[in-house]
Amino acid sequence: MKKRYAPQDHTFAICAYKESPYLRTCIESLRQQSIPSRILMATSTDNPYLRSLAREYQIPLYVNTGASGIANDWNFAYRCAQSGLVTLAHQDDMYHQGYTSHMLAALNRASQPLIYFTDYNELRNGKEVSANRLLRVKRLMLSPLRVRVFHKSRFLRRRILSMGNPISCPSVTYVKENLPDPLFIPGFKSNIDWQAWEILSRERGEFVYDPSPLTCHRIHIGSETSATINNGNIRAQEDYQMFLRFWPKWTARLIMRFYIKGEESNQVG
Repeated sequence: MKKRYAPQDHTFAICAYKESPYLRTCIESLRQQSIPSRILMATSTDNPYLRSLAREYQIPLYVNTGASGIANDWNFAYRCAQSGLVTLAHQDDMYHQGYTSHMLAALNRASQPLIYFTDYNELRNGKEVSANRLLRVKRLMLSPLRVRVFHKSRFLRRRILSMGNPISCPSVTYVKENLPDPLFIPGFKSNIDWQAWEILSRERGEFVYDPSPLTCHRIHIGSETSATINNGNIRAQEDYQMFLRFWPKWTARLIMRFYIKGEESNQVG
């Protein structure tokens, strides 16, 4: 008999780092979900600001005293959640109030879900942006997954990922019982999520895509995405390494010429 998921089966695990001025807004968006579920915070940078917010909102705060780094911090937050469904909430981002209800409904329609993820808008200078070149390209890449029967296709999901990473990491809910552990592999600085999707794309099960823009990804100068794009060739080197998982070297180099131009729209401006 297929398992059905309920609100108590889900946790938002907020990955908190230092003293983000946007963390309170993120917490509020999680508390305002039309269907409430659990919330926790996990950090490797324990400080009075995080402890104060945890007390104010009565959210459990877990401190990683082991190996740090993005992959290790995400794995730690993921494991802190005792529920079978986990959404790693990024502290700078926001979630529309229908996220949890959409997620539960979609996963309950699936037969063997691996991950659930949604479309997203951007937050730039306090304004929600629903369309730009990068968003249009990512939506085009994911358009085949609008058809539910394709959620099970390993071939299709690998073809999508072979052209870039259109999956918004903050929008993803992980179905623990169907996933390997560890989920994230240390090494990369910016493509930890793309690397995880590539590994999961080989697994039997479903990538459950919801084309509703239910999350808002904040683009600002302090974000990790902006930092890695602006930090020399780190992003380009990691992108090239990912393309090599799908293509021969000459094809990967050709794709990189176009991919770098697309990533430029992710910068603050």
